[in-house]
Amino acid sequence: MAAVVSTSTRDGVFAGMVLASVAYMLFSGQDAAIKLLVAGISVWQILFFRSVVILAGCGAVGGVKLFRETARSPIVKPMFVRSLLMLGAWLCFYTAAKTLQLAEMTTIYFAAPVIVTIMSVVILKERVPLLRWAAALVGFVGVFIACDPSNLGFTLPVVLVLTAALFWALSIVLMRKMALQERTIIQVVLNNCFFLVTAAVPMFLVWETPNLGQAALMVLVGAIGGAAQFALFEGMKRAEASVIAPFEYTSLVWAFVFGYLIWSEVPRIEVYAGAGLIMLAGLIIIVGERPRSSR
Repeated sequence: MAAVVSTSTRDGVFAGMVLASVAYMLFSGQDAAIKLLVAGISVWQILFFRSVVILAGCGAVGGVKLFRETARSPIVKPMFVRSLLMLGAWLCFYTAAKTLQLAEMTTIYFAAPVIVTIMSVVILKERVPLLRWAAALVGFVGVFIACDPSNLGFTLPVVLVLTAALFWALSIVLMRKMALQERTIIQVVLNNCFFLVTAAVPMFLVWETPNLGQAALMVLVGAIGGAAQFALFEGMKRAEASVIAPFEYTSLVWAFVFGYLIWSEVPRIEVYAGAGLIMLAGLIIIVGERPRSSR
């Protein structure tokens, strides 16, 4: 119990916010690198080699002892469930991508932070103040404005993206529960062992030999992805799920930044308005947590 209390101090909560913000920035960078790769390499192959790079990095830090400890970890089963949820979210999202526009998918998918806030009350028994609810809703409105979606209707692709958002939200809630039970590096190892095994067979069915540039980029994806996972898992130790959830909206801002830097995509005026609301959502959380942390 003392460990949980110690991570709920003011410094711990704000460290959790910073780590979550860094994690979502890194995830956006990872997605940009993957977008460059998918033109010639399958996603299964990228996912496999990302896990190889991450596990190699973990092994360099913790050695063989780390993998023995991981095998005996009490969170092996819940981490397996969480990884299944993440895989389900991934498959639903990219199946819907065949039909929906990116703006439409992004808007629907970013219902996830609102779902996390609701589940943090129902499952984690967190007390969510009005300011956190306000931040989650303001962030969602910002994403909606930035993406400027058309009338979607209640079609199968829309249901798939909503299902992806639900699966991702469940995985975040499970992550919060596991973060308080196990070391972060063991969580990273378990997560990537699952994806290594899952991606192995499909990868060999669609194998494309990468050139030197593609191989280097896959190593970069692994390095960035591993750092992002570590930062997010570590942030979950320090702050409640309902605190972390609205910071996921910042990944949209970074997506537009990387889009401009790499592909010279110039955001529309709606993007700037939406980004302003997304940043406002983060500020609402920070301001709201200051007096609570002090108490």
